Amino acid sequence: MRLTPALLLAALAISACDKPAPPAPREEIRVRSAGQDQLLKLDDLNRAIALKRAIIASRSACRRLTTSGFVGEYKNMDMWTARCEDGRTTPRDWAIFIGANDSIQVRLCRDTEAVGLPACTAKPGTEGGSGVAETNTA
Repeated sequence: MRLTPALLLAALAISACDKPAPPAPREEIRVRSAGQDQLLKLDDLNRAIALKRAIIASRSACRRLTTSGFVGEYKNMDMWTARCEDGRTTPRDWAIFIGANDSIQVRLCRDTEAVGLPACTAKPGTEGGSGVAETNTA
């Protein structure tokens, strides 16, 4: 009599081996910094200042930032675009990547697109100018 429950448990255990457990749903973990969130909330003038400082800190030239905008997220980084006029015949478009640790990478848009990174196209509603015109009229 004692073997019967043991055999029944063994049979149940063996039958369960044929059915693999369903995989657990994979949750995406996003890490964001306060700096990333603050940049999204800045007005045009302060955002232009922050992005221009990022470009200059990368040892690139940006005499006058004229437009900017949020492109989107790319591999846990926020991607921004900014256009600088330096007295050249054509303005330079920059891609600015901001990591969750507030690290910054700046690249020319033509270079990022050539290696398969997202195009420097701002999402509608995130575009902004230099903010200088607003301060001059205030």
